[in-house]
Amino acid sequence: MENIRNFCIIAHIDHGKSTLADRMLEYTKTIKITENQMLDNMDLERERGITIKSHAIQMEYEYDRKKYMLNLIDTPGHVDFSYEVSRSIAACEGALLVVDATQGVQAQTISNLYMAIEQDLEIIPVINKIDMPNAMPEEVEDEIVDLIGCDPEDIIRASGKTGEGVPEILEAVVKRIPAPKCDPAKPLQALIFDSIFNSFRGIIVLCKVENGSIKRGDKVKFVQTDMEYTADEVGVLKLDLEPRNELGCGEVGYVISGIKVATEVKVGDTITHVDAPCEKAISGFEEVKPMVFAGVYPIDPNDYENLRASLEKLQLNDASLTFQPESSQALGFGFRCCSTWRLCRNASTASLIWMSSPPCPTCRIWFTTSREAARKCTTPVVFPSLRSSTILRSPIFVPPSSPEPISSVPSCACAWTNAASCSVSSMCRATVWSSIS
Repeated sequence: MENIRNFCIIAHIDHGKSTLADRMLEYTKTIKITENQMLDNMDLERERGITIKSHAIQMEYEYDRKKYMLNLIDTPGHVDFSYEVSRSIAACEGALLVVDATQGVQAQTISNLYMAIEQDLEIIPVINKIDMPNAMPEEVEDEIVDLIGCDPEDIIRASGKTGEGVPEILEAVVKRIPAPKCDPAKPLQALIFDSIFNSFRGIIVLCKVENGSIKRGDKVKFVQTDMEYTADEVGVLKLDLEPRNELGCGEVGYVISGIKVATEVKVGDTITHVDAPCEKAISGFEEVKPMVFAGVYPIDPNDYENLRASLEKLQLNDASLTFQPESSQALGFGFRCCSTWRLCRNASTASLIWMSSPPCPTCRIWFTTSREAARKCTTPVVFPSLRSSTILRSPIFVPPSSPEPISSVPSCACAWTNAASCSVSSMCRATVWSSIS
């Protein structure tokens, strides 16, 4: 346990944290030298240069004739994935604060830093991309000192591209990040920080053992759901799952129990033994707070239940996803979802879906016909034919909770666009208002 170090990387988007993590994996000989980002294995991640899914991996590092187990959790840096970052931080004792030498400290850097400080993590500041021609290491160093109050000598200068500074980072991880504080004699307490759905093996639970230990074949219970299972397989997280006979105190690994129902696993839950349960669950985890919603509807109404099952599976890989049934006059039955919608193309496994644009405002149209007085239209179901009606007001985009607009704007003709022409991705479509002059 004294030779275990659990740490994560927090940084703003595109500050090179995944590239720097790859250099660390290469230096510890966990992987071979490669040009690809090993911890970003989704095509969309490599295409956009962002980390969608947080990945955990174990490295073996020798320092001062001692072998250490370094459990690295790579975190996404975009503001949409703040909940993913919080899960990673909860399973660590330290964090690398990576700042781009060409851009300096940015908003998401500060947000994630405060999250790590709240968890009392040891912060190791790193200035990345010092090999860039427009790098400003001295200015960025001053920003970091003002932000966290550290000494300039504590800041490590590195390059994820060339590998410069990687040995110093690994040495600082061993020296400055404390070992996990846990008691192997206490009843088992394991914190679930992620889960993955496998169609053959069921749900793979990723966890950190806070107290006690878990062995293959143990009878375990999930505290929040009060469900009991058998630990059919336990192991550590290399590039692939590596089975072990036991996960010891302070280790990060996985548990496979053949769970097939998505709702039986909750991120933040506590795993304990059935025979000798812990007194209370691990505290400090927060539920996701939905902020931006989108409506998701199957094109074929017969695929409604398939869409529900697909969303439940997606919820295992994206803990920020929440959804509830809703109906629309235009689109039928669907779901009101809140999530990081860069994952939306994985939501349905068999059928196409309709998806309304998440930041969609409310548009009110006033029109009149030869047979009736002016009417208000807020849905495409009652939108009139442009040949037999006159548009009195053009779209006025207001939040759904705003009061009626007071003044009118110059008139124009408006119509609902064909949803099929507004492609969001290969699997999703957005229904939006379009103004035609």
